[in-house]
Amino acid sequence: MARDGAVYACQVCGAVQSKWAGQCPACNAWNSLVEEAHSAPPGAMAPVKAGRPPRGGGLAFETLEQITPAAPRIATGVAEFDRVCGGGVVPGSAILLGGDPGVGKSTLLLQVVASAALRGASCAYISGEEAIEQVRGRAHRMGLALAPVKLAAETSLRAIVDGLKRDAFDLVVIDSIQTMWSDAHEAGPGSVTQVRAAAGELVRLAKRRGVAVILVGHVTKDGAIAGPRVVEHMVDAVLSFEGERGYPFRILRGAKNRFGATDEIGVFEMGDSGLREVSNPSALFLDTSGERAAGAAVFAGIEGSRPVLVEFQALVAPSAYGTPRRAVVGWDSGRLAMVLAVLEARCGLNFGDRDVYLNVAGGLRITEPAADLAAAAALASSALDQALPQDCVVFGEISLSGDVRAVSRMEGRLKEAAKLGFRRALAPLGAESAGLATAGVQRLGDAVRRIADGAWPEA
Repeated sequence: MARDGAVYACQVCGAVQSKWAGQCPACNAWNSLVEEAHSAPPGAMAPVKAGRPPRGGGLAFETLEQITPAAPRIATGVAEFDRVCGGGVVPGSAILLGGDPGVGKSTLLLQVVASAALRGASCAYISGEEAIEQVRGRAHRMGLALAPVKLAAETSLRAIVDGLKRDAFDLVVIDSIQTMWSDAHEAGPGSVTQVRAAAGELVRLAKRRGVAVILVGHVTKDGAIAGPRVVEHMVDAVLSFEGERGYPFRILRGAKNRFGATDEIGVFEMGDSGLREVSNPSALFLDTSGERAAGAAVFAGIEGSRPVLVEFQALVAPSAYGTPRRAVVGWDSGRLAMVLAVLEARCGLNFGDRDVYLNVAGGLRITEPAADLAAAAALASSALDQALPQDCVVFGEISLSGDVRAVSRMEGRLKEAAKLGFRRALAPLGAESAGLATAGVQRLGDAVRRIADGAWPEA
């Protein structure tokens, strides 16, 4: 039986149960319920007795027509980070940064606070995972030893809050939220209760003191930020730092931002002295060393507000086993299955007895439907052993009927391609831009015939 005043919290999803069970009823995770002392959630209100109005002066309402000044920004000097944040960090905001172990989260944030400090901002870096000597040693390797950043190694939430109240800071990094521990709760560090309490206290401190707080969060094996989802609702922005093992490229992606656009990306390259900003990611993800091989197609995509060109690589080969393989890296496997079905049903190509491999070069992950035509062009090029022109870009959405549909910002995609030296485009009807000869197609079969015949417009 559960003791009086005790509850059982799931360490995966944060759901609270009154009694222990082997499987969490909310997320179906096994052996994830841990006994914790019951406490009222942050911000919970005391019950009001019936018939007695609540104390206080009531709500002060305002109208929509009132003008609200634009939020000020702290420009950190790391342009790619500022871009994802919406133009800089807003004072009084809370940002949650997640990423795989070893991807470079601490390196990125140390560069951010060092750059901001050199520009006059008062910055602090509080580490709960590393000693001060380790953080200082990394700063020396990165050439940031002269940056006036205050360092501390602490896991006690009470000590951190007292220190931030005593000194006035503009930007504070907490690395990481899972290591913070509050003596007001009996649960251990990293538990749902401790993470929720620490995040809630730090967010309230940021709002009251007007200091921008960046919280580092660990991720689970599925890529989601560990801890209760309520932490993502508390903060103003959720950023993810991504990178494939074996590639030096790192992508900073905005998943939530109350002060800017979501799905914005920043591109970095990891080196011996830290992260280097990549101002032109299209040139980074493309191979311009020679003629394009069969099975390659350059996709003109949009990531947030930035056009990005990336190469789709496909290989269609005879299957050595009874069941053909379908492998995809950097794109949705369900989307690949749909494109293969449309190519077989509408274009007469046969993939039933052949292995299919699809890869997005550079480790970038593509999610927008506009990549359908580029993936289909790469697959058709490999199946027909017919290469696309070296100076051709491809984009367009494919329907199940085989139609090629228009996508957003077609002119911006073509302008980015022209800026990088491309002269042809395979795109939906109506896509036009000065400087590019566009082969507009209405159906996927038309695109496959152009690839098979090599019928491309003159550049």
